[in-house]
Amino acid sequence: MGYYDDHSPNRYREQKGNKSGIFIASLVGAVLGAILVIVSIPALANRGVLPYKVEPQQSTVTEIDNTSKQNVVHKQISYDVNTNITNAIDKTADAVVGINNIQSSGFWDNGENNTEDPAGTGSGVIYKAAGSRAFVVTNHHVVEGATKLEVSLSDGTKIPAKLLGSDIWTDLAVLEVDAGKIKKVAEFGDSDSLKMGEPVIAIGNPLGPTFSGSVTQGIISGLKRTIPVDINQDGIIDWQSEVLQTDAAINPGNSGGALINMAGQVIGINSMKISQEAVEGIGLSIPINSAKPVINDLEQFGSVKRPYMGVDLKSVDEIPAYYQQEALKLPRDVTHGVAIRQVVPSSPAAVAGLQELDVIVEMDGQKINDVIDLRKHLYQVKKIGEQMTIKFYRDGKLKEVTMTLASDKTQ
Repeated sequence: MGYYDDHSPNRYREQKGNKSGIFIASLVGAVLGAILVIVSIPALANRGVLPYKVEPQQSTVTEIDNTSKQNVVHKQISYDVNTNITNAIDKTADAVVGINNIQSSGFWDNGENNTEDPAGTGSGVIYKAAGSRAFVVTNHHVVEGATKLEVSLSDGTKIPAKLLGSDIWTDLAVLEVDAGKIKKVAEFGDSDSLKMGEPVIAIGNPLGPTFSGSVTQGIISGLKRTIPVDINQDGIIDWQSEVLQTDAAINPGNSGGALINMAGQVIGINSMKISQEAVEGIGLSIPINSAKPVINDLEQFGSVKRPYMGVDLKSVDEIPAYYQQEALKLPRDVTHGVAIRQVVPSSPAAVAGLQELDVIVEMDGQKINDVIDLRKHLYQVKKIGEQMTIKFYRDGKLKEVTMTLASDKTQ
């Protein structure tokens, strides 16, 4: 009977040989795999499979071998990588400019001792060129108080700018410059088609000319965000701005710059930055679809043509309860609405018969809680020349009038 010897020396010799073979096969496979990857990358890039384009560029460097005293040639290979991001930036970056706000600090009107100093800087976007004129959109707060305005192009050239119009409610302004040195105009996109998480790029001049043309990338973090705005800095909210939220870095000086999509189209005008110690990565931008009609009005008329009532208003919830009862004579269950403090003579409100101490509680069937509700209905829903039905309380009784809206002649 035969037997199997587990301690045969041939067994160890066979196992050792198998391990060596596996190691050599693995090494050969790894080397061949690396060579395959290196060879296949340019081919895949040329076929458009990769998300970027790879273009090898060869250059030669000649050195002298001190031993043989012969020239030795070394080849250097670099890659030109083009992506959707770089293409978008190339399309729009030169249309984003710097805005210099220059203000006079002199006292005397004759100008003898006047000095003009830069009061601040911001950004702007060249959105149109027509004949000898080019037009730049920026923020109202960037140009506010300026005696002179100057635009800095991407190549450093500075040209004077003329303020065509500015709107404090939307924080937008339009400037005019000579088109002779303008090389690129930005294209507006569609902010209504944006999606949460969509990649975007912010272009502007944070912290002034030192960092001009800075580019930051992020995503759309929020759509139709509502931000309270105190227009006259009296501590009372006057307006609710609807903005886009992005985590692309937006710093002081970026205001008025462009927020663009991956097609290189402007989908927002950067306007505000929440700057608090505990808050990071929240940048705000005016949606371009909301900005377009304002930009058109500022370019053509120098102001935004909005419906006009001719009243001075105060929200009921800002009035002490005692005066709600004694002065306004409101029913006790009515705690909302807008009180009229003054009516401009010959205005639409005066023609409709509205008076001081009337309390507006409804417009066109829509409940009016406060001044912000009234302004949103008036500015965003109604148009000049349209009629508007108003319900209001006078001496404790609910009344109704119809008003024909007009344009503010002071604009």
